[in-house]
Amino acid sequence: MKHKEIIAVYPGSFDPPTNGHIDIIGRAAKLFPKVIVAITHNYNKKHMFTLEERLSMMKEAVSKMKNVKVASFSGLLVDYLNKIDSFCIVRGLRALSDFEYEFQMALMNRKLKKDVETVFLMPEQEYTFLSSSMVREIASLGGNFKNFVPNNVYKKIKDKRKN
Repeated sequence: MKHKEIIAVYPGSFDPPTNGHIDIIGRAAKLFPKVIVAITHNYNKKHMFTLEERLSMMKEAVSKMKNVKVASFSGLLVDYLNKIDSFCIVRGLRALSDFEYEFQMALMNRKLKKDVETVFLMPEQEYTFLSSSMVREIASLGGNFKNFVPNNVYKKIKDKRKN
């Protein structure tokens, strides 16, 4: 299948976006002419932020990356890839513990859409322990999470914690 331009899709719930996510997006933006950060509602998670809030935070956090767009989708990722004429998924691997789950997802996506390719990127070492759920937990317990998220996200979490 020929594609005019490779569109890499970095899917996730990004609740909230972390510096690790931004690091992976930056790495993908160096490799691909266009990157779409595709935010979805994960029905298996209790979200801190609405989909609209996550879209807004992510758009602000990646605003300086000219070849990165932020969008939302629902349903199967492969259906979204078909809709935007893409075949490339970007996923971050923080540690070996991520690999088994991500490997299974990559194979399932390939089974659902034969030409799908998943590219795994490793974040900067300082982000290998970082996850959105850890940030949510630290924030809920009143801990210092300022260095784990972009400034705009930090402010949004602090505002949400006040309410």
